[in-house]
Amino acid sequence: QLQLVESGGGLVQPGGSLRLSCKAPGFTLTSYAIAWFRQAPGKEREAVSCISVSRGTDYAEAVKGRFRTVRDAAGNTVYLQMNDLKPDDTAVYYCSGNWNPRSPICTLRPDYNYWGQGTQVTVTS
Repeated sequence: QLQLVESGGGLVQPGGSLRLSCKAPGFTLTSYAIAWFRQAPGKEREAVSCISVSRGTDYAEAVKGRFRTVRDAAGNTVYLQMNDLKPDDTAVYYCSGNWNPRSPICTLRPDYNYWGQGTQVTVTS
């Protein structure tokens, strides 16, 4: 059973940066499409970004140009690099995954079987 673990959240000022990590202890993620979602208090969960097994990416409009999702060379970790953070980015961020070794694309729909517990990102001055 794949278990995803997020890390890297924290408190940051507007305009700052954070890098979130998504790992699966004991597994490599090379055959999994991975997506990031977030949920702010009182709001519905929303998609942030995704990356396919062939490193194709897609981003929500709200984060395009500011966030970037990449895989490390070994395939063990997926990162969400967040730059120019805004107070509206405050949320719990979740990584999610699906076994999908053949598809060159990923989806921003929440159609993922595996989910992490989330990491809090707070953007405030």
